[in-house]
Amino acid sequence: MMKIHSCFFILLWNTIEAQIRYTIPEELREGSVVGNIAKDLGLDFSEVIHRKLRIASGSGKQYFSVFADKGELVVNEKIDREFLCGLSSPCLLPLEAVIENPLRLHRVEIEIQDINDNIPSFSSSQRILNIPESINPGAKFLLDSADDPDVGSNSLQSYSLNKNTFFILNVKTQDGIKIPELVLNKPLDREKQAIHNLILTAVDGGNPVRSGSCEITIVVLDNNDNAPQFEKSFYEATVGENELIGNEIVRVSAVDLDEGPNGEVEYFFAEKTTDAIKAVFAINSKTGVIGLKGPLDYEQANLHKFDVLAKDKGNPQMEGHCSVKIKINDVNDNDPEIVITSLSSPVPENSLNNTVVALISTKDADSGDNGKVNLTLASRSPFRLSPSVLNHYTLVTNAPLDREKYPVYEIKLNAIDSGSPPRSTQKIVTLIVSDVNDNPPVFSQNSYTVYTKENSFHGSILCSVSANDPDLDKNAKISYSVLDSKIQDVFVSSYIYINSENGSIYSMHSFDYEKMKVFKIQVQAKDHGSPSLSSNATVHVFILDQNDNAPYVIYPSAVMGSHQRMPRTAKPGHLVTKVTAVDADSGNNGWISYRLAEATDASLFSVNLHTGEVRTKRSLSEQDDSSQRLLIQIQDNGEPVQSSTVTVDVLIEDGFHEPISDFRKKTTEHNKKSGKITLYLIISLSSVSLLCLMTFLILLAKCARSSRGSSSCCIRRNDSAYKNPNRNLQIQLNTDGPIKYVEVLGGDMMSQSQSFGSYLSPMSEFSDFTLVKPSSTTDFTDTLNVLDASLPDSTWKFESQQVRTFFMLLSCCSNLVITLANI
Repeated sequence: MMKIHSCFFILLWNTIEAQIRYTIPEELREGSVVGNIAKDLGLDFSEVIHRKLRIASGSGKQYFSVFADKGELVVNEKIDREFLCGLSSPCLLPLEAVIENPLRLHRVEIEIQDINDNIPSFSSSQRILNIPESINPGAKFLLDSADDPDVGSNSLQSYSLNKNTFFILNVKTQDGIKIPELVLNKPLDREKQAIHNLILTAVDGGNPVRSGSCEITIVVLDNNDNAPQFEKSFYEATVGENELIGNEIVRVSAVDLDEGPNGEVEYFFAEKTTDAIKAVFAINSKTGVIGLKGPLDYEQANLHKFDVLAKDKGNPQMEGHCSVKIKINDVNDNDPEIVITSLSSPVPENSLNNTVVALISTKDADSGDNGKVNLTLASRSPFRLSPSVLNHYTLVTNAPLDREKYPVYEIKLNAIDSGSPPRSTQKIVTLIVSDVNDNPPVFSQNSYTVYTKENSFHGSILCSVSANDPDLDKNAKISYSVLDSKIQDVFVSSYIYINSENGSIYSMHSFDYEKMKVFKIQVQAKDHGSPSLSSNATVHVFILDQNDNAPYVIYPSAVMGSHQRMPRTAKPGHLVTKVTAVDADSGNNGWISYRLAEATDASLFSVNLHTGEVRTKRSLSEQDDSSQRLLIQIQDNGEPVQSSTVTVDVLIEDGFHEPISDFRKKTTEHNKKSGKITLYLIISLSSVSLLCLMTFLILLAKCARSSRGSSSCCIRRNDSAYKNPNRNLQIQLNTDGPIKYVEVLGGDMMSQSQSFGSYLSPMSEFSDFTLVKPSSTTDFTDTLNVLDASLPDSTWKFESQQVRTFFMLLSCCSNLVITLANI
């Protein structure tokens, strides 16, 4: 027995004031001798049985017993030091040695020494960390600590990390506990290496050394490059054991610099948090408030430590961490009170900074530090607390107010005393912001476009404009008016009026499209604030054409009619005359058609629908009357249709065989009388023709050079055309037969346009050339435009700088010819 005793342990005993202490290692097998307690108590072997020496244990388990034959104290049950004492050191097991006859009690302490029977272990053998590639070197990531129930040198001593390029290991000590942190040593590049595998090893100091490991997988992620950062890395609180369940113990706060979901932070307990901690405390995932969930017991545990994670809602998700330490003691059992002494509400939104809006005081029934109260604002607002005298505060403005954005503020006050742990009270102060006229009315549109028909009734509504003012009451009440301006030297207020209350715009009289096609109105919206604010909007009014003009007969005279002669030998298709009319309307309303309404003999004549040419349908016979009357109707394409009529009298002569020769004879006689004028006209026309030919050749050469870079030079628009889009040049030709007229137009929509018209007489077979002096678009040129609109197939429009140059030159030449003709 002594040999076994000396091999497995060393017996140490002392008797100090009748107290005996033995020191043994844990995990001794049953029957192992601790020491000779009878000898240490001064008893003979015979007294062990006679005096009934026995061992009593207060722990409820009988770990030891006395071997009666020799008085030896032996192990009765295998002892686990970690189960008995946890991390406490030294681990003492109190016993009582009971001796009867007479009764004596002796205190016996067994010190259980730790052996290295536990290896360091991690809560999980694997850990995955999501780290964005954009995070800077030096960033730290908390790793799970390993647990080793052993104590002293047998406990956890160090950590190590396998060799790698990007990460190093940092071990910090907090309250005697070694906590590993992973530190980024080199910038990550997800495109080069997306996953890093590391091994964290925990080593104790036993002999032999024991170790445990955890495999760490680093997943490199993109974006969401700011992890939540706690205001403090370590939070500490002290709370009484009689704290009410549900109360706030400590509030952790983390800030994420990202925006949107990447910046929304939620709070959680760390993964390694024990179930015992979760049974006592709860954390609000939204606010970070850690509250009491279950009852506290100071005698059972006077200190609680755990880690809190803050995770954002980004993709990938980022996290930060902090440590929380909560001490338990007695007792601060009175909450502080918040007293609103004075409150100024509502507050004008134009209040200056540091304007006092409330007087607040605090009080606490406790005394000492437990009665000292600190008042803070628990919610973000444009207000701040300014301390005055003891426990008194003023609530003042700290930033500009805007009633239109925040008409009411609910300011949360948080009062915390200085007790241990502190107790807090929250109170909400409601402040109403009063309105100031700081917003001008804003129109729903900066520009309005209105279309109205000409000849509309007086007082008809054109449109309604509306503006909105976010202010209140009279500051938001809006009046509408028209800024007076002139349209064709007439004030706009003569054309329209506006309802000042609802913004409806009405016409003062009917409009005439042929006189005015478009005008604009400047509308002002002004509020009733003091001072009043206003804004403007533009209303563009476009007059739509109505078919209010009947075709006007140019040739022959609608009053005098026409008297035409023709030979009885005329063939079918012989041109008798040509009716020419114009319509002042535009578009479909100005398209003109001709038809034979009445005739002495309807089988003899026909009228071209589009050109108005009157021709014979058949050969004439001796039986046909020599006097024929034709009633020709000219009507437009509008709705309703407008029409005019003209009468043509035709005299059929038997001896009238050479009308062309007669006409030439008359022309010759006329030319003899004005020989010089004819010579001048021939020279002028020849010059114009030569100049036109040269211009076309130059344009053709330019088109050939520029066609390499574009598909067509004749339709290509240059910068100048876009800079002044309302200016245009037009050439309008009649291609149904001989040229009826040529017109060159140019000018703005609202300006007086210059036009040059050249007309041929209706009798194309016997025509002479007539030039008309320039006129404005508001008189005869409009009439000619309407005439062209009736022949859509005969209208050509060129919008290039070269064509404009040509027609400007042509107009100059036309003026020259006119001058010569006037001579």
